[in-house]
Amino acid sequence: MQTSADRQDRHQYPAHWEADVVLRDGGTARIRPITVDDADRLVSFYEQVSDESKYYRFFAPYPRLSAKDVHRFTHHDFVDRVGLAATIGGEFIATVRYDRVGADGMPASAPADEAEVAFLVQDAHQGRGVASTLLEHIAAVARERGIRRFTAEVLPANSKMIKVFTDAGYTQKRSFEDGVVRLEFDLEPTDRSLAVQRAREQRAEARSVRRLLAPGSVAVVGVGRAPGGVGRSVLGNMRDAGFPGRLHAVNAAFPEDLKEVDGVPAYRSVRDIEGPVDLAVVAVPAERVPEVVDACGEHGVQGLVVLAAGYAESGPEGRERQRALVRHARAYGMRLIGPNAFGIINTAAGVSLNASLAPEMPRPGRIGMFAQSGAIGIALLSRLHRRGGGVTGVTGVSTFVSSGNRADVSGNDVLQYWYDDPDTDVVLMYLESIGNPRKFTRLSRRTAAAKPLVVVQGAGSAPQGHAVRATRLPHATVSALLRQAGVIRVDTITELVDAGLLLARQPLPAGPRVAILGNSESLGVLTYDRCLAEGLRPSRPLDLTTGATAEDFHRALARALADDTSDAVVVTAIPAIGEGSPADAELAEALRSAAAAAPGKPVLVVHVELGGLAEALSAAASTGPPATGRGNAAQVAATAPGTEGGAHPPPLSASLERGDPHRPAERLPTAEEVAPEGARGAARQATTRTHPATRQSGADALPPAGAGAGLEVGDLDGAGAGGGTVGDRLIPAYPAAERAVRALAEAVRYGEWRRESGRPGKVPEYEDIDEKGAADLISGLLARGQGLSINEADTCELLGTYGIQVRRAIPATGPEAAVDAARALGYPVALKATAPHLRHRADLGGVRLDLADEEQLRRAYAELTELFGPPGELRPVVQAMAPRGVDTVVRAVIDPAAGAVLSFGLAGAPSQLLGDMAHRLVPVTDREATSLVRSIRTAPLLFGWRGSTPVDTPALEELLLRLSRLVDDHPEVVAVTLEPVVVAQHGVSVLGATVRLAPPPARDDLGPRTMPAY
Repeated sequence: MQTSADRQDRHQYPAHWEADVVLRDGGTARIRPITVDDADRLVSFYEQVSDESKYYRFFAPYPRLSAKDVHRFTHHDFVDRVGLAATIGGEFIATVRYDRVGADGMPASAPADEAEVAFLVQDAHQGRGVASTLLEHIAAVARERGIRRFTAEVLPANSKMIKVFTDAGYTQKRSFEDGVVRLEFDLEPTDRSLAVQRAREQRAEARSVRRLLAPGSVAVVGVGRAPGGVGRSVLGNMRDAGFPGRLHAVNAAFPEDLKEVDGVPAYRSVRDIEGPVDLAVVAVPAERVPEVVDACGEHGVQGLVVLAAGYAESGPEGRERQRALVRHARAYGMRLIGPNAFGIINTAAGVSLNASLAPEMPRPGRIGMFAQSGAIGIALLSRLHRRGGGVTGVTGVSTFVSSGNRADVSGNDVLQYWYDDPDTDVVLMYLESIGNPRKFTRLSRRTAAAKPLVVVQGAGSAPQGHAVRATRLPHATVSALLRQAGVIRVDTITELVDAGLLLARQPLPAGPRVAILGNSESLGVLTYDRCLAEGLRPSRPLDLTTGATAEDFHRALARALADDTSDAVVVTAIPAIGEGSPADAELAEALRSAAAAAPGKPVLVVHVELGGLAEALSAAASTGPPATGRGNAAQVAATAPGTEGGAHPPPLSASLERGDPHRPAERLPTAEEVAPEGARGAARQATTRTHPATRQSGADALPPAGAGAGLEVGDLDGAGAGGGTVGDRLIPAYPAAERAVRALAEAVRYGEWRRESGRPGKVPEYEDIDEKGAADLISGLLARGQGLSINEADTCELLGTYGIQVRRAIPATGPEAAVDAARALGYPVALKATAPHLRHRADLGGVRLDLADEEQLRRAYAELTELFGPPGELRPVVQAMAPRGVDTVVRAVIDPAAGAVLSFGLAGAPSQLLGDMAHRLVPVTDREATSLVRSIRTAPLLFGWRGSTPVDTPALEELLLRLSRLVDDHPEVVAVTLEPVVVAQHGVSVLGATVRLAPPPARDDLGPRTMPAY
């Protein structure tokens, strides 16, 4: 008797074709090959398809499949005949198949490279993007099997299927014959097909997260009968937050007659709930989670938040339990946050979701926050909450996600959601690990082009429970690549919040020029020094003296903002004692009114133990309900990130409740009332809501860091009962100059990146590049072995196909061989030891330069052999002298996680000892090559430092671009080192090169959409 495996002919089951996918509506499905064991599933699936869909598939009424049909559609050789199925809960919801055909349209085998393709989607799942996803996967399978073109015949009335093909982005032909539309399209990915694929990926993944963050009905599973416990706490947090949807309490141990818990309907199982449940928060022990997943899946729950611990963070057994959990949830089409998660929060009006362990709901605002670690999430929310004038008190939180072990939903998924979320202007992320650096970099670049993305990235090993792809790149290199993608990379939570405060409401600076003013000369000088250290261009600090009044601050700030020679203003303030010294509220209003009159530049405040100044600056900026019905939204705000090492001012709410002396005035004058006559027009204009794009003027104008956060000053009485202030301008205040300047420097660099990203470069074409010649050479070399470092002659030949010429180095096994080599090359020459311990180490004395004749060469040869040993150990070579210049090093490497990376630095100590290397992702554009050369700290040595002769950086940039093209065109070139590359006044000379070849690592960013495998 034959087994299933015996009947599956020609090839073994291709398990690598299996994939979990996110569909258009945010649900999930599994795609896998159809096998002989699927006969019953296929019949059951076909019975649930409508007669109309069957007609469209077979061009005739076809009520049921015959035994011959079932055999044909389940027996595949996985080469010339392939069938894939999309499944949910183990049952088919759609199928696709291809059959290889020859030029005559009859079944064929390779080398025929054309196949007929056909789809069938269950009617209940049409419109979910199932066919589009299956097309991506069947096309990838076909390319793997040597098929380059698909043909399909579709009835004209089947407009949905025609749209699936025409929208895919492939190069195609369309014809109409015998009442049938014939479509023919190439399977080679195009720029358009990749763009379509990634746009679909973004929409699907964003919707999958939106379903979790904006549910209409939530079940909390594991609610205890007595107060306390995780489940009961989450239920109380959701109820207290005012969740407007249907809320259900679930516990299998509830008595049968229990109807409510804390006023919430109680059930013993999710299955017992009448009506749909969108989200289940699972707070039961890990061993009970599988039965909860089954109940949720059978009831049609869309997503899970698993708070339970005991998974991969606990060791190998837990890791297997976590894998089983993910597979289990995906089998039902559910997405999963966690396990070991802290929870999720959405403050949007009409949602008010606090499905987390946070006892208080953050105030609504415009900042999205993501933390993998629950402990870090707690610390971050607590710190922001304690700062009454901080992020939660002023700009607030739009959404918060703590993913725990991020077994399914990750930072990439949440970035997809935030990219076009209208409620989020700034994104703050604490990442302990990056599971897919290549995708994260791509998504970051797109997100950062629309809104600021600030990231703290863990530098150590990934925590237990995090599925992380291995990378050979140093942490500093990964950080540099993130910065290249527009990520604002910071090191601590404090810096994360500091940058977020500035970016949330202030416009981006147009450049690095900084004006400094204040009433302390010492604090001004300290701020000046920190600006220099951060690469900014500060002007001489303006000292207003300790006797400065609020009006003095107002006039000085107004002048600085009106000055075209500054791009940002830092105000420094220390306490002043004596008659005429400004009170906190008075000084705050003076600064706010001056800033309101000139909204195009960012303003920051550095204050030192100034009592209630931070409170006063932030008094009117809370997005929460006002404490009283009076007041004016022109009380434009600033926040204090907090003080270090000293007493923290009481929260504004406590001040108001206690009648605290720091309480601001009941009614402060508007910007128009206090502005100088010439500025009143601007102040009057500032009292209306302005579009974000108007907040920075000039040729390099940018929208504000947080889109939608314009200078919005209006009357509170008109804001409505549910309002709060109408998005007042925030002036962030910092307790230390270094914190303020660091945040400003990050904003300057981000603003520069935004301007540069708006003018993308191009990858140049060079007519002398021989791409085919390089491919043939690589194929021949790889035939010798799976991975090898090629010899010098092959290295020179391969690099030469891309116009990179390596200076010839002739081995000198003895003095006579060295003399013969010098005669062949021509004097002057260099004599070098190439032994591994001496290579590129001129400091050890293994190099002799400018040898002008035979006598000098023989003497140098004798010296080297006397110092370092016989020629067999030294491996000396003779090389013609290159023009004098700056020694540099250029490297390219293909990392399996991050992709191809091009690196540049100065040779020797700067790169080896100090790590002064700059990095860019391949392919590198002309603009990126220019910035790469200028990114290293020692770059001034290339541009005439201290009167030296500038070198030929355009030639260096061309070399970088040629090497980038080589690595991008031929991923088999997995590592290249050019060292040293001497950059002279005219031209560059490559004196040494090594190349390593290997079969290229798989690139999932070019294949069909998939979720991380488990």
